[in-house]
Amino acid sequence: MFLVTGLGSIGSIATAPAHAQSNATVSQIFVQGNQRIEDETVRSYMEISAGEAYSSAKVNGSLKALFRTGLFSDVRIVRRGRALVVFVKENPLINQVRFEGNNELDDEALSKEVELRARMVFTKSRAQADVQRIVTLYRRVGRFAARVEPKIINLSQNRVNLIYEITEGQETRVERINFIGNRAFSDSTLRGVVATAESRWWKFMTKSDNYDPDRLNFDKELLRRHYLKKGYADFRVISAVAELDRDASRFFITFTVEEGPKYRFGEATIETSVASLNEKELAEVIRHEPGQTYDANEVDKSIERITLQAGRSGFAFAKVRPQVTRDEATRTISLVYKVEEGPRVYIDRIDIVGNVRTLDYVIRREFRVQEGDAYNKALIDRGRRQIVSLDFFEKVEIKESPGSAPDKVILTVRVEEKSTGQLGLGLGISSSETIIGDISISERNLLGRGQFVRLRTGLSFKRQQVDFSFTEPYFLDRNVSLGFDVFATETDLQEESSFDTGRQGAGVRFGFLVAEDSSLTLRYSFSRDTLKNVDAANASLAVISAAGTNYTSLAGYALVRSTLDNVRDPKSGYRLSLSQDLAGLGGSIFYVRTEAKAAYYRNIYFEDVIGNIRLSGGNITGWNGKDVRIVDRFFKGGESFRGFERSGIGPRDLSSANQDSIGGQTYAIGTAELIFPVGLPEALGVRGALFTEMGTLFDAPESGAGIKDGASLRASVGVGLLWASPFGPLRVDLSHAFLKKSYDKEQFFNFGVGTQF
Repeated sequence: MFLVTGLGSIGSIATAPAHAQSNATVSQIFVQGNQRIEDETVRSYMEISAGEAYSSAKVNGSLKALFRTGLFSDVRIVRRGRALVVFVKENPLINQVRFEGNNELDDEALSKEVELRARMVFTKSRAQADVQRIVTLYRRVGRFAARVEPKIINLSQNRVNLIYEITEGQETRVERINFIGNRAFSDSTLRGVVATAESRWWKFMTKSDNYDPDRLNFDKELLRRHYLKKGYADFRVISAVAELDRDASRFFITFTVEEGPKYRFGEATIETSVASLNEKELAEVIRHEPGQTYDANEVDKSIERITLQAGRSGFAFAKVRPQVTRDEATRTISLVYKVEEGPRVYIDRIDIVGNVRTLDYVIRREFRVQEGDAYNKALIDRGRRQIVSLDFFEKVEIKESPGSAPDKVILTVRVEEKSTGQLGLGLGISSSETIIGDISISERNLLGRGQFVRLRTGLSFKRQQVDFSFTEPYFLDRNVSLGFDVFATETDLQEESSFDTGRQGAGVRFGFLVAEDSSLTLRYSFSRDTLKNVDAANASLAVISAAGTNYTSLAGYALVRSTLDNVRDPKSGYRLSLSQDLAGLGGSIFYVRTEAKAAYYRNIYFEDVIGNIRLSGGNITGWNGKDVRIVDRFFKGGESFRGFERSGIGPRDLSSANQDSIGGQTYAIGTAELIFPVGLPEALGVRGALFTEMGTLFDAPESGAGIKDGASLRASVGVGLLWASPFGPLRVDLSHAFLKKSYDKEQFFNFGVGTQF
């Protein structure tokens, strides 16, 4: 009734002269066409209201404001006399959002990316924005030919179903990665540095050969880190260009780099304006020395050490700034670490954002600072590096914002989680154990607590095993790892020593860092060991006398120091280890076992020729009047000493039918090896090797007729072929033993291959 009356008055007012209406007061505002939205809601968005003087500027502003709400597909404002009529056409309400044609990405992944949801208002602009998000998501997984078209199905009551029709297209692979300007490192070496990989048919289980712009930016940072670690302080990536071929199926990536000269460390000194700090004490924590290859990581570590040392001296606000001086004539970089008084800022709060699964404390414990502590940039950066090294997250960002007071700051740690579980299926072939298979299930971040758990089974013609491992990396909230293992193993040694073994047991271990690159692990295990299936008519007396079941209570430690650049395929650095075990703290077995190992790797020429020297030695001695059982002694040969069969060297009982190997109590082995390219296309991943091995194994407790034992030196030389095959790393060795004993068992050919998928 009101609307009819109002419209009638509009008609009467409309007859008034136009000049009389130009500055007239707006008497009323009517809304027409709305179904879900109240009249008053529409009026609230407008800049003009009833009772105000008419203004064309305010009417235009009202139109824009109503369109900005996203609630309407069309808006018109008509002046009728002294009244305004607002005609609106509401955008439809989304009933359902669906995806069609998607196989590579499931509905859940796409739903997380789009912003439009059921019961939201549909707008074309939002739908197009979601289309771009979906296309971007497909590009991240290497589908640059993907096309997305939004379709609308109209329903009753101004509702719609929104359907994104997706044509995924073929995967866009990286066909080739080229480098321009590199002289110190070959293209092959640099391809191993970047995360992006060239496409090959056997890489069907990985996405590293898909082009990803974000990964390309990360590759530039990886190249920078690599060169800065190798002494090239002036290195820079001039450009990184990805070119897509005509059919949008392949990318060609070209990095243009400028290496600059290679530098070594010069003198390093400390300068501080803080009287309470001792420059000599601060200088002692600097580890790099003059003459060493310049390494930017060592500079960062030195800044961190100086900062911590200053904090121990009672100066929590130390700010360490390295001043670099390049000497181009001598190719050295001298550093002056300037220690200054930083601003007195405290950490008000540390907020963790984005961790859906990982608990807050798992992230917080990686920081050496806590809420309320003095703010220090060096320690914050170290915390970020530690969080990244957990390998729980795709991205880690730390942002700073003002706190509750001028001298306080809030740290926001934003993370993006990734999958940390792994199912491993292993398949391999070796000349010593024939076919080998294993299955393992592991989780690096159990229940979001940062704990590691693994269940593994292994099976071959020579060995069957199952083991379970659990590790808590921060026991009692301290930087000490605690783990336990449960294991069971059955091993066939009939060909080598005429017996089988069975071992079941459990162990516990503690591990912690004793220095930056050094760790110490303490361990204890208790096991039931059985020597069985002995043919008393043909086996050695040493084997027959050891038959039966014993219980071993073992305590020991392992001290390791490593600077290797890559654990799986090292090219530079060294690794030293020392381990000792004491058996006899309970149980029926008594011995002390000591082993030491050293390995050194170095690039000989152009990063493709790698030399390495490996040394190992060990001794096991019985105590409490007990000899060392045959199952506890050292057996060498096969992969541990090429040129000889497994258990092919060392003490042997020639009086037994099988001439059983009875193992030794002392061994020493040295290896020198050179790995080099063989001239085949580097994409095949084939390399050659030349090696020589020399060593001895001796000191069995048995003596008498038929027992052959002695510290005679054995040596072999050989050539090898290494192939990064589709089935895993394969190695074939041909070797010849040129120093040997007549009773040793030689092996000319040795090979092995395995994989994880």
